[in-house]
Amino acid sequence: MSRIYNFSAGPAILPEEVLKKAGEEALDWHGSGMSVMEMSHRGKEFISIAAQAEADLRSLMNVPANYKILFLQGGATGQFAAVPMNLLRGKKKADYVNTGQWSKKAIAEAKKYCEVTVVASSEQTKFTSVPPLDTWQLSKNAAYVHYTSNETIGGVEFNWVPEVSDVPLVCDMSSNILSRPIDVSKFGLIYAGAQKNIGPAGLTVVIVREDLMGDALPGTPTIFDYKIQAENDSMYNTPPTYAIYIAGLVFQWLKKEGGLEAIEQRNIRKAKLLYDLIEASSLYQSPVAKECRSRMNVPFTLKKPELDEQFLKEAKEHGLVQLKGHRSVGGMRASIYNAMPYEGVVALCDFMRDFEARNS
Repeated sequence: MSRIYNFSAGPAILPEEVLKKAGEEALDWHGSGMSVMEMSHRGKEFISIAAQAEADLRSLMNVPANYKILFLQGGATGQFAAVPMNLLRGKKKADYVNTGQWSKKAIAEAKKYCEVTVVASSEQTKFTSVPPLDTWQLSKNAAYVHYTSNETIGGVEFNWVPEVSDVPLVCDMSSNILSRPIDVSKFGLIYAGAQKNIGPAGLTVVIVREDLMGDALPGTPTIFDYKIQAENDSMYNTPPTYAIYIAGLVFQWLKKEGGLEAIEQRNIRKAKLLYDLIEASSLYQSPVAKECRSRMNVPFTLKKPELDEQFLKEAKEHGLVQLKGHRSVGGMRASIYNAMPYEGVVALCDFMRDFEARNS
């Protein structure tokens, strides 16, 4: 059976090379006689896997020495609470930028722990743009500034890193982490659910500057205390061992492919191919402002919405699946993360052109 092209927003496509490697090692990892799924997280075999994964991620992202990398659980949604619990550090308020559904959820969760100031919002444009930095009304004494670098649902992406003076910058990077080089030193904390560009669902990566740890709110669950998790090498409790193993294989794949500089050029090429087709079309349209269109998640609508179900049905028949847009925005969405091959986007574009020709 041949593989399909899976445009799911997450859990998402993984590199075929990684899946084959995992299959080869499924019963016997490196002569250990057991699967990674069966290993003790305290055993030397798994400790070596986790250490290598951390080292490879640190290398890929050029993570400075004064930052800790944590492999946790709870998804990005868990971090919506963990961030204020760890980073308020005696302050009462935090600044948030609202650019879509995931920003809104982070804001709602943070309000349980502190006063939240929404310093900028694109809600008035139905989350189809990014608020320019000169419109942000930053607070004078915020504990941190939080934003979402890529809104998976709306397809809006920051192509720049906000400058917020000496206030710690916090970023939910779940859906575009590892898709381009970034300067980690500009951030106080980065967090990301793994199920888009890193690996299977169940793993959450947190990259946090050391000076921001150690003053969690009273009552913070121990597994969400960054300092305790760092002191225990992310193994205070049993970590998502197999997800860490797969993530490690993805990191190795990225290094083999040329690192983040090379993967960014590939992502630019894929996104341009799809957006150019949409721009030239009389049937398809993008709701997102051109200057902030996501390279990872490409939402589009049909000018004849009565064709939506037919489009999805025929796409599936052509081996193109998970193209239905999120229920909150409708239309279509093609998620073209790192692991989506260029050929997959070509196949989608070929189908879209043919569908338009037959239905214009």
